[in-house]
Amino acid sequence: MSAPVSRRVTVVTAVHGPSARFLPDAYASLRAQRLPAGWEWDWVVQQDGTTDDVRPYLPDDGRVSFRQGRPGGPGVARTIALARAEGAYVKVLDADDQLMPGALARDLAVLEADSTVGWTTCRVLDLLPDGSTVAFPGDPGDGPLERGAVLDHWKRNGFRAPVHPASLCVRRELLVALGGWMALPASEDTGLLLALDAVSRGWFSAEAGLLYRKWEGQVTGQAAHVDPAELAARTSVAEGRARALADFGWGYPPAPAAPASAAPATPPAP
Repeated sequence: MSAPVSRRVTVVTAVHGPSARFLPDAYASLRAQRLPAGWEWDWVVQQDGTTDDVRPYLPDDGRVSFRQGRPGGPGVARTIALARAEGAYVKVLDADDQLMPGALARDLAVLEADSTVGWTTCRVLDLLPDGSTVAFPGDPGDGPLERGAVLDHWKRNGFRAPVHPASLCVRRELLVALGGWMALPASEDTGLLLALDAVSRGWFSAEAGLLYRKWEGQVTGQAAHVDPAELAARTSVAEGRARALADFGWGYPPAPAAPASAAPATPPAP
C-alpha cells in the first residue's frame, strides 16, 4: 500500500446491482462538498459482483475509480477497495445514501485539529421514499466519544449503537491496522465501529451529515438481517473482537516508546 496523500479524503462506496440506480444522487452530494483550501477528495467505488448493471450509473470524472470483484458482501467490497484508497482519511458513503452539505469539511476539521481522535461520526437523517426525513432519537451531544462508550451503549440498548457507522470518517492507517470491515454477512460496519471504539477516541458531530435512504431493497430491511441465530452470532463476534482489543491495551495514537534503559554496570570482580 502506498503512502497516503496527506491532504486528500478518499470516499469509499460499496455497490451492487439493486443499489446502483442511487449512485447519481450519491455523486451529486459528493460534488456539492466544499473542502478547505488545498484539500481534495477522490471516490473509490467497488462493485460487489461482476454484472453489467452498475457501470452505466457512474460519472465520467477523473476523481472516480471503479472496480468489480466476486461477491462477498459490502464489508468485503469496502475492504478490498482500501487498496485504492490513497487519502489520509477514509469516508464511508453507501451507494444509496447522500452526504449533506459541509459533512466532509466538518470531519476534516475535527481530525486535523485533534490527533487523539481516530474517527468521526455525525447525526444521520432517515430519507424516506416520499422524500421526507426523520431524525434518530437519542443522539449524543456534539463532542468526543471516549474509548468504550460506544460498546457500553450498544450492549445496554439491545445492540443499538449511539452513532451510525454509515457516517464514519476514519484515519486510514487506523482503519488498515484493524483489518477494515469485519467478515460478517451484515453488521460489518458496526463491528468496525466497535473495534475503533475499543482502541481510540471518536467524535460525534451533532449537525446532520448524512441522508440514510430507506427503500425496499436495502440489506438491513430483509428478514435474514434479524434471523435470531445469525444475529446472535454477529453480535457475539463483534463484541468479542472489541473486548479483546481493549484487553490487549493497544491504542491510537500509540504510546511513545519508552527510552532505552542504561546498560547495567559491570559487577565488581570477586
